[in-house]
Amino acid sequence: MKKFNIRKGDNVIVNAGNDKGKTGKVLEVLRDKDRVIVEGVNMVSRHTKPNSKAPQGGIIKKEASIHISNVNLMDASGKAVKVGHKEVDGKKIRFARTTGEEIK
Repeated sequence: MKKFNIRKGDNVIVNAGNDKGKTGKVLEVLRDKDRVIVEGVNMVSRHTKPNSKAPQGGIIKKEASIHISNVNLMDASGKAVKVGHKEVDGKKIRFARTTGEEIK
């Protein structure tokens, strides 16, 4: 299985594409396709028929996936950071390489 520095729930900033500069929370990581779904980024329109979830049907806006290389993890100050890994007290943790602070 592939390993990524970005996990579900992380705050990220988009560094390439039409949504460059936007920030959001990672909703899902698609490991087999190297892609992530970020809240409020890469919105697409889906035309749907009426069903039990959407009795009216119509056009629904939802997030589409973007390649994981087009997002960077964001630290508390809102800047993009590179991720490092180290072991502290027998636990592997992620930390921001620029500031050295732990990423929760």
